[in-house]
Amino acid sequence: MAFANPTQPDPSVMDNGLSLAGMLLVATPMLGGTLFGQSLIYMCSHTPDGGAMGLVINKRLPRPDFDDLLEQLQIEPVPPARRIGQCAGGPVEEGHGLVLHSAEWSGQDSLRITDNVALTSSMDVLQDIAQGAGPQDALLAMGHAGWSAGQLEQEILQHDAWLVVPATRELIFGMDHTVKWRRALASINIDPARLSGQTGHA
Repeated sequence: MAFANPTQPDPSVMDNGLSLAGMLLVATPMLGGTLFGQSLIYMCSHTPDGGAMGLVINKRLPRPDFDDLLEQLQIEPVPPARRIGQCAGGPVEEGHGLVLHSAEWSGQDSLRITDNVALTSSMDVLQDIAQGAGPQDALLAMGHAGWSAGQLEQEILQHDAWLVVPATRELIFGMDHTVKWRRALASINIDPARLSGQTGHA
């Protein structure tokens, strides 16, 4: 078990209107039956020439539980003063952890994605959380999703695989992973029951 060291995106691109960083991708029925079926992905970085990286935030991680993870990482106290949600963040580097959190807290290797959300790959964030401090909102993801340059744009524009939805605190950090996908669709007035394999992008 280790903590990942995500590639730092070019800050100038993060401010570019073409970047999807800070947005949510909602899987359409085109991805049904795949690893990303009914996935909700928070986009951490996206550059036209450098690909994209995001975290699946609605797939529960059954194990290890938070206490076991802290024991493996030799972080005290166990049991911790505070626990956070965990999710299977994607198929890339599944043994590496990333903490997505509210941006009022910052530590070693923290990457600010938006004014309100940051990503930390170092264990200091878990140390603070275990002691009852740390960021107000936090979610631990094991692994991440990644796209090569141009791949995500093709999936959205040509294959209608994803809808793009504004991120909210509840959608990102809500503890009930089972309802996030439907709530994300509802936020753009789409009824999942009416979705078809021919859904266009938002």
